[in-house]
Amino acid sequence: MDRVFKALADPSRRRLLDSLREENGQTLGRLCSRLDMTRQSVTQHLDVLAEANLISTVRRGRERWHYLNPVPIHELQQRWISPFEEPRLRTLDAIRRHAEEPPMKPSFVYVTYIHATPERVWEALTSADLTGDFWGHSNVSDWQPGSPWEHRRTDGSGIADGGGVVLEADPPTRLVMTFGEAGSGAGPDASTVTFLVEPHHEIVRLTVTHENLPSAEDADLVSAGWPAVMANLKSLLETGRVLPQAPWEMHAGERA
Repeated sequence: MDRVFKALADPSRRRLLDSLREENGQTLGRLCSRLDMTRQSVTQHLDVLAEANLISTVRRGRERWHYLNPVPIHELQQRWISPFEEPRLRTLDAIRRHAEEPPMKPSFVYVTYIHATPERVWEALTSADLTGDFWGHSNVSDWQPGSPWEHRRTDGSGIADGGGVVLEADPPTRLVMTFGEAGSGAGPDASTVTFLVEPHHEIVRLTVTHENLPSAEDADLVSAGWPAVMANLKSLLETGRVLPQAPWEMHAGERA
């Protein structure tokens, strides 16, 4: 163990071990080229590492190949780290990793099946008139990536209660947009909504995913709002009429 500590005390020898850990099995010339050290220095350091049993050497023809032997380091860890500090270090490492990870923001996923074509569902999602019918607000945009969209009242006032920015538009299958207060942009904190329109036999599977919600309260609002909006959309496309009384009208500006 004394030889192991002595060998590990030198930074050049630790660099040699790191090099062998990254690429186990190297010749003297290869080690010199990777570490920018003279052959004489590398040879001397390798001798010390070999005496500590930290490396092993195999001769192949005229060359000697050097391999890392991790056993002494493992024994060192078992003797000098594990009995004393490992439980506490594991706890501290878990705390550090938890502190460094960004907090998970809530999200919401809703799936519904609609007796319609993908093109018809896409039209309903992007038509100002149809969104006005089933959503109570008209969604207005040219629906090109990077363009703004507005969630306008249908009373003719032109007032937008919410909106965002179109991030992706791939008719008739995929629409992604930020979703929030009127005039909100596409910053890293913006919540985003993805509509995925997929043919499913003779009907359509529509998946709505709302991500990066600011809080659990917003998640509760969204979990009540999207099913109501999608039920109204489904009724409109399948029967030509919206539900007699929409259970909830979800505005983009209402933290959705």
